[in-house]
Amino acid sequence: MPIAPIEIQLSHDVRIGGLNPLFLIAGPCVIESEEHAYNMAAKIREIAVKFHMPFIFKASYDKANRSSLRSYRGPGLEHGLAILSRIKNDLNLPVISDIHEPIQAEKAAEVLDIIQIPAFLCRQTDLILAAAKTGKPLNIKKGQFLAPEDMQNIVEKALSEKNDNLVLTERGTSFGYHNLIFDPRSIPIMKDWGFPVVIDASHSVQLPGGLGEASGGDARFIPHIAHAGVSVGADGVFLEVHDNPEKARSDKGNSLNLNALESLCSSLHALRTAVIRKKHSS
Repeated sequence: MPIAPIEIQLSHDVRIGGLNPLFLIAGPCVIESEEHAYNMAAKIREIAVKFHMPFIFKASYDKANRSSLRSYRGPGLEHGLAILSRIKNDLNLPVISDIHEPIQAEKAAEVLDIIQIPAFLCRQTDLILAAAKTGKPLNIKKGQFLAPEDMQNIVEKALSEKNDNLVLTERGTSFGYHNLIFDPRSIPIMKDWGFPVVIDASHSVQLPGGLGEASGGDARFIPHIAHAGVSVGADGVFLEVHDNPEKARSDKGNSLNLNALESLCSSLHALRTAVIRKKHSS
């Protein structure tokens, strides 16, 4: 298993991990419309550029694990990938979305720069192998039911397909009763394997099933968890961002308001700079 820090090359000359600046994975939880996704990507890009943050736009084309059958899932694979392809090409941005079945891997790889493995599905061997076989970088989200050490077995599944372009994401641990806890120790534990590690500050404040037919969340704590993750060495930050969270069609309770993004990126950039400077001087 790799130990030296790995740098991953994406489209549009975007590099993440290694000694590169803090990177940002951000966007609305789900594609609500082509216009909305495009506008969100453009606005977030403007902010990321100000702080020299490599930016990967994220929005799901299908939310297959919604709490209720009646919840909005997204535009689906074909239409959703077409929207992401337009954003990628028009705005010169790498894009990421999640797959839920092995059969989706090859089709998704035609557009996505990073294939995301949802936390609930991170132990599904066939899904990991199918995604890894595409050769695309993978963002594997640590299941909320796993200790960080357990991710080593999942990493080895991807490596068995000769794919070491892996990103590991911490998104909180479930203790039941509609709550998640973020343990900062998971960041350095997973970083010891050499892969870029991300703190998902949005899903870490999620309250799974907290609204009965939907998950709740407490977005007040997104900045605190983002800062905590970066302070212990996270290479990237994952944020669900929406211009009107109360109207978001998925995860409105744990979406950061777009109006708060610039201030948060500014402080995270400064914190990351301080962490790297400290590391190099010690």
